[in-house]
Amino acid sequence: MKTLGFHRIVASLAMAFSLIFGAPIALAQDASDAAAAEQLESVDPAEAADVADPDAVSEGSGAYTPMAPTEGKGMPVDAGWDIQPQYSEDGEFAYGLHIGLIWVMVVICAFVLALMLYTMFRFRRKANPVPSKTSHNTLIEVVWTVVPALILLAIAIPSITLIAKQYETPPKDAITIKAIGYQWYWGYAYPDNGDFEIISNMLDKDEANARGEPHQLAVDNRMVVPVGVPIRLQVTAADVIHSFAVPSLWFKMDAVPGRLNERIFQVDEPGVYYGQCSELCGARHGYMPIAVEALPMDQYNDWVLAQGGTVAGAEEEGVEADPAAVPLQEPESAEPSAPGAGAPPVEDATT
Repeated sequence: MKTLGFHRIVASLAMAFSLIFGAPIALAQDASDAAAAEQLESVDPAEAADVADPDAVSEGSGAYTPMAPTEGKGMPVDAGWDIQPQYSEDGEFAYGLHIGLIWVMVVICAFVLALMLYTMFRFRRKANPVPSKTSHNTLIEVVWTVVPALILLAIAIPSITLIAKQYETPPKDAITIKAIGYQWYWGYAYPDNGDFEIISNMLDKDEANARGEPHQLAVDNRMVVPVGVPIRLQVTAADVIHSFAVPSLWFKMDAVPGRLNERIFQVDEPGVYYGQCSELCGARHGYMPIAVEALPMDQYNDWVLAQGGTVAGAEEEGVEADPAAVPLQEPESAEPSAPGAGAPPVEDATT
């Protein structure tokens, strides 16, 4: 009892000290956090870059004319009840597996329903005043064990094939593009084309509508990729865990700080394909859309050169960028109050 009383005295003293000194400490901590945030906002975005290389952000052209999206292609649709149509080899394979599994489920459900209805009618009380006392049937027990096992085996073969296809090693000549998640926007670096970086922020509703793009999916600067060419897409993050996901291209990969995840990435048709960050990453998680613009290879090369990047063999062949052939874009985001490459987030009073 004495020990119990001593513990109560110690606990009471600890609570009293926390009440007396806890509030000033918390206020001091809040003031320190506010000062740190103010200091971060005053830093030049180029100097504040963490993952991004400030020297790699090119000057841009200021004449970005984005490709017009195709209604219903690479984007969600009203009253949609199926997954989005796929525009990559892995996506088409996965969609075929998805439809096949639906039919497997339909057949199984119809068979089970038919058995239930037959049993309810055939063995109802009126038709069977004296119920059967049969308790075992070896044949039936073997069948309902073996058949489900064979069904699962049949499903496992294409499922394992899809997993293997998704994680095939990109070929040596694949173009490397790096997607970098920041709080709360995306950066796209092109290490094989001069290592410049494009910064992408969500457009406001009026600008998205003016461009004919879906609101909360449209961005000022898109991730531009070539069509029909294998890409080594590397995904990482500068601060917290994000996730790079484009449903119509069957691609989703976590962006983890300090880790470089990569997967093969290929788009089969020119167009604009939308996605979003799919990992809860903070207050503005819902404002991190992804827009992938797929161009034919010659236009992609022109776009790279127009951004101040390099194309292997272009100098030897005397190839120069044709500004009329491609949509040009600013590497630094044009959105008001949007941060630059690697910069800390800036508060926008309008959002």
